[in-house]
Amino acid sequence: MAVSSRRAFEDFSVGLRFRSFGATTVTAERIKSFAAEFDPQAPHLDEAAADRSTFGGLVASGWHTAAIAMRLIVDSDLGLAGQGAGLAVQSMTWPLAVRPGDALRVEGEVTETRPSRSRPEQGLVTFRVTAFNQHDQPVLEAQHLVMVARRSALGPAE
Repeated sequence: MAVSSRRAFEDFSVGLRFRSFGATTVTAERIKSFAAEFDPQAPHLDEAAADRSTFGGLVASGWHTAAIAMRLIVDSDLGLAGQGAGLAVQSMTWPLAVRPGDALRVEGEVTETRPSRSRPEQGLVTFRVTAFNQHDQPVLEAQHLVMVARRSALGPAE
């Protein structure tokens, strides 16, 4: 997967849109392995129990969906790869469960930028992101706040 070039704080503006370069397909095996380590609940671990649950089948943990979305954000054309520091996830919802075979991608938009008052070498960028499945249905909606280096703090271009 291609990773975008870094952006400095000055390169972000309200309305800047971004998207992942590709999609990640979720498998039953990955759903179960993530859940076994981080969210060991029946709808994520056991197909028979999941069939009897309100989900009616195996589903990914919301935290697994969030982790996939984070990877897709890093591997997107947003340009934070390797230099943004997450300060907050201001909101996160999971409007639809992720199931084995779903292919997830992200799209987002910068909603606010402002220089840091306490760290003049950095700025704050707020963006909202939506993860979609292969049917263009939203499976995660979130708003993030990140600290980004100003151009003068990045040093020479790579």
